[in-house]
Order: sequence, then structure tokens, then C-alpha cells
Amino acid sequence: MKKTRNQSIILLFLFSLFADIGHSQTLSKEGILNLSQKHFPEAVLQLRSFLEIPNDGHFPEQIQANLTKCQELFTDLEFTSQVINTEGAPLLFAEKIYHKNAKTVLFYLQIDGQPVDTTKWDQKSPFHPVLKEPFGEDQWKDISFDRLKTEYNPEWRIFARSSSDSKGPAMSLISALQILKNKKKKPAYNIKVIMDFQEELGSPLLPKAVEQNQDLLKADMVLIMDGTRHLSNLPTLTYGARGIATATLKVFGPKVALHSGQYGNFAPNPVFNTARLLGKLKDENGRVTLPRFYDGISLSEAEKKILNSLPENLDSIKRELGIAAYDNVGATYQEALQYPSLNIRGLEAAYVGQEVRTIIPNEVIVEIDMRLVPESDGDKLMNSLRQFIIDEGYHLVDGIPSEEERSKHSKLASFTYKLGSKAFRTDFDTNAGQMLNKALNRIFGEEIVNMRTTGGSQPIGAFIETLGIPAVSIRIPNPDNNIHGPNENLRLGNYMEGIQSCLAILDEPIPN
Repeated sequence: MKKTRNQSIILLFLFSLFADIGHSQTLSKEGILNLSQKHFPEAVLQLRSFLEIPNDGHFPEQIQANLTKCQELFTDLEFTSQVINTEGAPLLFAEKIYHKNAKTVLFYLQIDGQPVDTTKWDQKSPFHPVLKEPFGEDQWKDISFDRLKTEYNPEWRIFARSSSDSKGPAMSLISALQILKNKKKKPAYNIKVIMDFQEELGSPLLPKAVEQNQDLLKADMVLIMDGTRHLSNLPTLTYGARGIATATLKVFGPKVALHSGQYGNFAPNPVFNTARLLGKLKDENGRVTLPRFYDGISLSEAEKKILNSLPENLDSIKRELGIAAYDNVGATYQEALQYPSLNIRGLEAAYVGQEVRTIIPNEVIVEIDMRLVPESDGDKLMNSLRQFIIDEGYHLVDGIPSEEERSKHSKLASFTYKLGSKAFRTDFDTNAGQMLNKALNRIFGEEIVNMRTTGGSQPIGAFIETLGIPAVSIRIPNPDNNIHGPNENLRLGNYMEGIQSCLAILDEPIPN
């Protein structure tokens, strides 16, 4: 029967409608592997170029250089982008609508990195990426990037700041999008991307920016391109992260540093009192002694069974870390991650090494961090620490002690703190978890690790609370990557699998 013109129009409309909302997988496992391998040398060189841009979030000029580079990358991908201005560092938003009636995934990319001490790196500069191959035990030899034109060794590594945390994961997604564009294939859903240039500073302005841009950021889920894989180095999905709060404690001694010969046995050295104070913060089993520090946290036997189903061995972990015993907060490593922690992240008094001198220091500086879980109240825990210091006999001052305060109090200190990103936790069985597991199973089979939470922090709580959507972290870098320290690195095998993971995820429809 001959179709009328109106019937043809209706059929064309329905076809386009179902083409938009009914996307099915278009890439086979073999296709994903072949495409990633073919594109890989170019992907490594793109990452190398990106890593050459210094990215300390303290410096506006470095933020701007990285923002400009990100704009170029997403413009080439035919995304529309806009800068989200805040009272401090800007954020960059990019979007592409692939299907008129499809769901939307918001990808979070961290672009900044930790500060660097260039003298501690085994290369010219942390921002001069070096490709290295292993030789001997824990030793590395520089090799030319040109070898990638004809060779590939998954054990080779790129050494540079942010190679793992987190420009490597960001470029895994970007490379996957480039591959799809070159093949004229569309992802299974629409994509939004938010790029953060001060994650390592706690993303202080991100929550307000999310609140003010809810319509712009509206999505069905947020996928986080940040974080290290499980200790097994198997493909990893993580459904939560601990929050963070930081504090600075200064313990004051004499007004100026004193000669230890002339004033030893007379002028007290503030290091000894500080050591006694810090020693009381944990008991002999490694548990924090602050009142109510672990309140509200309980793990059922069912939860413990899930947590401890991961491929871990305590003896292997201790051997890998080089420790004989572990803090008895949780019975296993995974259980320990479900509790808040207290850490001394920095300690300074006088001088060491070639600068050492025989003096009584005038102050001790202690830098502290607390990793928080959803059950934790950061303000309460920090005020509990403040009260602990007072109960130990310290008089707290704002700034430098006055002459009167020095004459009245034998224990003087200052204490300040600030809250960073909030903890978050997503259920395993949301549509985000279902989609991601199905996608990764296509490439890696059943060898996928689903972790309840990570020990680190990610500024994702604002998206969950404000937008009401689930969040899951896609973990790509190798666990022995030295993030935050000298000689940070990314294993090439992980980068390859990261691109493959992103291709599968981009090609996986979102379940209803």
C-alpha cells in the first residue's frame, strides 16, 4: 500500500525519536581494543603535552593556562563550553547534545595537581614528562617517547606531576571521545563536563557554584574521572569518598630561637611538649582517643562480607607498604576505610640535614588532616581536637602571643582549622553502578572491583546533595603511582585500559 506524505513524515519522526532514545551498543570488545591500540601513541603524546602545563591551583596564571588548553580540547570535540566564574578560581563547563531525547551524564574532571618540590624528582622537572622502563628492583631508566611508534610495553610509565592525579584519567575520557568522533560514532547519551582547577585545595567554591548553576549542571548521574585503582590494580569503581578537614597547630617556645648550649636545661624546648601532646591523640592500637570520634559508625555482618569480598590479603598489603603492623581501627583494610582518620601530615621545628644547627626552636608547626565519613561532623571533630589541646593545659591565642600571655602561660599555642570537601556514599545498585559494571564487564569480564568508599577525598557531595543524582568514581591509575609525592607516575597499561574503559562506558546505554 502506498504511504501518504503525512505517514512518511510520521515514520521519519518515529525513526529519529527511537534512534535518539534507543541507542544500543555499537562497539564490540574487539573493536574497542583495536581502536584504543591504534590511537594509543597519539593519546600518550597528547597526555605528555597536557602534563607540560604547570597546574598548581594556588597560581591564577597556571589555572588560566590549563583552562585554555581544556577549552581547545573540547572545542575540537565540537562541545560548547563556558567559564563558570566564582569569587576565586573559575570552573570550566562543556556540553554536547548527541541525542534530543536521551539521558545525560555529567563527567567531573580534576585538572590541578599538588605543589611540587623539584629537588626531590628524579628528572629535570615534574612538568617535563619522562617515559621510563623498569630495570632491576624498583629502578627506572629513561627511554624515548619515539619508541611508542613501533613498540608498546604496558609496564612503561610516564613520570610527571598529575600523570595519575588526575590529568591521565581526564585524557582517557578525552581520547575516547576523540576516537568516537573520528569514527563518526555517538556516545549512548548526552554529555556534560565540569572541570575543576582547585581540587587539591579542597574545591572551596565548587558547592556554591553547583548551587548557582543547577539547571546548567542537571544530569542523571555524575561520573568522576579521578582516583587510584584498588591495590590489586584491577579495573575499579568506587561509590564513595571520605571528606576532609585540615588544621594547623602552632606551639610556641621562646620569642626567638636560642643557643642550645647557653640555654639548654633552662629554656624549655617546645618540641617535647608537642610530642607528648601528639602522642596522646592515638592509643597503642592506633585508635584516635578524641571523645566520640567514631560515633554513629557501625558495620553489619552483611556489609563486612561485601567489603571483605575484594581481592586483598593483609600480609601482602603489609609487605607492600613495608609495615609490620597496622592500626586496629577496622579488622581489614576495607573496614578501616569506613571510619574517620586523624593524620599528622606535616611537622616543622628548626632545621635538619645540612641546615641543622644547635638551637632550641621558638615554635613547632603541626599540620593535621582528618578524613571524614558521611556519619562524621567535621566541625564537631575539629572542636573536639581544639578542646583536647586546651584540656592538656594550653592557652590558645590568635596569632603571635603577647608579652603578657608569655609571662602568664607556660603552654602557648594557636589552632585554626577549615573544612574541605564532604564525604559521600552512593548505593551499589543505582543505574550508574549497573551501567558501569555492564560496560566494564564487556572488556574485562568479571574481574571488576566495586569499592564502597575510597580513603581519599573528592568534592562530589555538592552534586549529590544539590542535584540529587548518584556519583561513582572510575578508577584508572596504578595503585603504586606516588600521587602527591615526588616521581608521580602513570603505568601505560593502565592508561590503555582507561581509554578502553571510557570507550565501553560511552557506548553503554543508561538503564531506566
